[in-house]
Amino acid sequence: MLSYDDDLRLAHVLADAADSITLSRFRAQDLRVDTKADLTPVSDADRSAEESIRGTLARARPRDAISGEEFPDTGHGPRRWVIDPIDATKNFVRGVPVWATLIALMDGDTVAAGLVSAPALHRRWWAASGTGGYTGKSLSSATRLAVSGVSDLERASLSYSSLGGWGKAGLEKQFLELNRSVLRARGFGDFWSYMLVAEGAVDIAAEPEVLLHDLAAPAIIVTEAGGRFTDLSGKDGPAGGSAVATNGLLHDEVVALLSP
Repeated sequence: MLSYDDDLRLAHVLADAADSITLSRFRAQDLRVDTKADLTPVSDADRSAEESIRGTLARARPRDAISGEEFPDTGHGPRRWVIDPIDATKNFVRGVPVWATLIALMDGDTVAAGLVSAPALHRRWWAASGTGGYTGKSLSSATRLAVSGVSDLERASLSYSSLGGWGKAGLEKQFLELNRSVLRARGFGDFWSYMLVAEGAVDIAAEPEVLLHDLAAPAIIVTEAGGRFTDLSGKDGPAGGSAVATNGLLHDEVVALLSP
């Protein structure tokens, strides 16, 4: 099995630099916010953090491709870094501390390593293929992640981003049925839903429309913690345009409920 330990160490270095940039701009009075073509916000912190990550990767991994949210893809080849400089930018620009930098390395179609850093929450999570998922402040100070053992849907906790997105996807009826089937549902949203699944604090997380840079890092962290990560059709991986993350025990039942 290939080792991605050096890449994971590099991801921590990239995240450290990004955290310094994003924290310095969080709740800044002069934060600049623009609206992109898809009507989502982007701040100067998003762009600066991605530029920092890209600059370091260009020096440390010049042969690797890079795919980020804010700038065009660069490079070719099987190894590709997938970056979301600030996941949950809407939270960031409103002063809500639930946002994170997502960094993943894909080797071909497989996520080989991933890191999620939420500096305003003082939390970080990471994983590499075959090594397990971890949370902590650094590689040397970490706790192993493990998903829950809840096997009954009526005892399960669900986390999601918004009800409106399910309506736009034509799946509001199915999503409401899932809500009625679980013990507890809360809208923690974005990266945090998936990290809570990896920690065993939540049993199910789902989004109907989402992009690869939102999912690549969370996907490997959930799966290395013992869970399962698919799209709404049940296809494993983060590339299907939607997401269902569970502790594995509940997965088939959840996918069946959310099926169009």
